[in-house]
Amino acid sequence: MHDIKWIRDNPDAFDAAMSMRNAEITAARLIEIDAERRRLMTEHQELLARRKSISGDIGKAKKSGENADDLMAEMGGLKDRIKAAEDGQASLNEQLDLLLTSFPNILDANVPKGADEDDNVEIRRWGTPATFDFDVSEHFDLGEKLGMMDFATAAKLSGSRFVILRGQLARLERALAQFMIDLHVNEHGYEETTTPMLVKDDAMFGTGQLPKFAEDSFKTTNDMWLIPTSEVTLTNQVAGDIIDVARLPLRYTALTQCFRSEAGSAGRDTRGMIRQHQFAKVEMVSIVDPDQSDAELERKTGCAEEILQKLDLPYRTMLLCSGDTGFSAMKTYDIEVWLPGQGRYREISSCSNTGEFQARRMNARCRTQGDKKTRFVHTLNGSGLAVGRCLIAVMENYQQADGSIRVPDVLVPYMGGLTKIAAVN
Repeated sequence: MHDIKWIRDNPDAFDAAMSMRNAEITAARLIEIDAERRRLMTEHQELLARRKSISGDIGKAKKSGENADDLMAEMGGLKDRIKAAEDGQASLNEQLDLLLTSFPNILDANVPKGADEDDNVEIRRWGTPATFDFDVSEHFDLGEKLGMMDFATAAKLSGSRFVILRGQLARLERALAQFMIDLHVNEHGYEETTTPMLVKDDAMFGTGQLPKFAEDSFKTTNDMWLIPTSEVTLTNQVAGDIIDVARLPLRYTALTQCFRSEAGSAGRDTRGMIRQHQFAKVEMVSIVDPDQSDAELERKTGCAEEILQKLDLPYRTMLLCSGDTGFSAMKTYDIEVWLPGQGRYREISSCSNTGEFQARRMNARCRTQGDKKTRFVHTLNGSGLAVGRCLIAVMENYQQADGSIRVPDVLVPYMGGLTKIAAVN
């Protein structure tokens, strides 16, 4: 959500920013609506003032015995005009708010222009993909042969894009999540947080899922939403708050189940765990002083990268172009892990700086102690990491010729000393 005052003062900059986003809305249209809205506001105030004045004049006329018919007639006409101004103002407020919430965030100046993921820019690369002296398998073949990854039974229970993990693979997924949380809490300074997985409309609106992306999420019959990511709950903790700058930054992390309808993904990643309706994810959210958000994005991305480094999983970090940057983000880094079964890098984390975009929607502000003026905080979010996709990466990168999976050294303590996952005869 954007400041209409800023748009009035910077129409060319706004149009240039929306052009980068391929958005059709223009500053001129917003300014036109705003001008009429403000005209009606002024008219409304003038009509109220006139009504008050006439009321006094009527009282004086009656007290002095003068004829007040004309004043009474004017008073009667004012009622309809005041109502019309109120209704018109309310309608334009609603129209303007709807438009202001429908266009995406303004991109950071360093975001490259581009159409889609093919125009993203590689920033760095870590690790060297391993070579194998046998034909590598994708994760779903590995898991099914181990007897620990069951898509058929999950489909019987819930339909497509669900999975059941069993035995040592289920434990490996749990180990990955615990390892991630421990690292973020003990070394990266995040506060471990348990949040609801059902939220109201306001929370989804605050982080930008509503109204534009309603079809991407699941809604219950009592009008609650299943969270698509704990970014929603972690960020909205400060909705409506004024935070002392001395308390910033606030850093939160959570392990939750996430739920996405995957609208528009028909035919994409139909096999395996890459694109599921339900999946586990460790999220990192930061609430920071506006002057610190650029540095916080670099820090957050580094926190996600360290997970992969400790797991010894090759990856590359990409700066997303204008056409691939998400609706709420002003700048995003995607981290893509190497999957030997697919022979390519796939996204495993997305770290974004949303600037004040979400804070405006949530009315989350900060203030220096003793200062009356407030500023909108900046909010950032990042996957640290998507647990299911991390499981896929471990399975494919640590697969052995006999179909077993070696457990990464850093996870052995979380696996009770187990060093290899093999089929149980």
